[in-house]
Amino acid sequence: MEPTITRLLCVDDHPFVRAGLTTIVNSQRDMKMVAEAGTGEEAIAAYRLHRPDVTLLDLRLPDMSGIDVLISIRNEFPTARVIILTTSEGDVEIQRALKAGARSYMLKNMPAENLLGVIRQVQAGKTSIPPEVSAHLVEHMSDEQLSAREVEVLRHVAGGNRNRDIAERLRISEETVKVHLKNILGKLGARDRSEAIAIAVRRGIMQL
Repeated sequence: MEPTITRLLCVDDHPFVRAGLTTIVNSQRDMKMVAEAGTGEEAIAAYRLHRPDVTLLDLRLPDMSGIDVLISIRNEFPTARVIILTTSEGDVEIQRALKAGARSYMLKNMPAENLLGVIRQVQAGKTSIPPEVSAHLVEHMSDEQLSAREVEVLRHVAGGNRNRDIAERLRISEETVKVHLKNILGKLGARDRSEAIAIAVRRGIMQL
């Protein structure tokens, strides 16, 4: 008796990564890569055309974020099963992906057999979060989140702007900027601006 074939879509802007994933998937009797995409727009179009059972989706795409692609696909196809497959270990991005409806969040350095196992679990209707990813979530579960304004201030800091410049751009006082920066350092547990930027990027709070 022939196995039921799980049809997959792979979304990644690196052709080499797509080729590797396609080889891994097509080596299985119960899986087939039916389409590939290198951008967010291509991914949405490919999903509409092929209606895959499971989608492997990277977070870093040249035209839009993987989270936005996930949201767009699930708005149109609420039952879409999507696995985020990325190099980003940031707890904030993990939370965003799961909140947007991802069925799993996997790191690209995980063994191929782990990925195949997760694909089968997701196809079976389950949500699968590997222990390594769960650990990142637990580590920062009690952390106080930065407000939208604080993230905005930190982005300006990362852009090399001084307090006075930030105040002018955001139309707030320089003293308010200083208060925001103090709160940012406290929430992130950072010693200075540079460390705050590094922590924010690592955790996926913002991208440079």
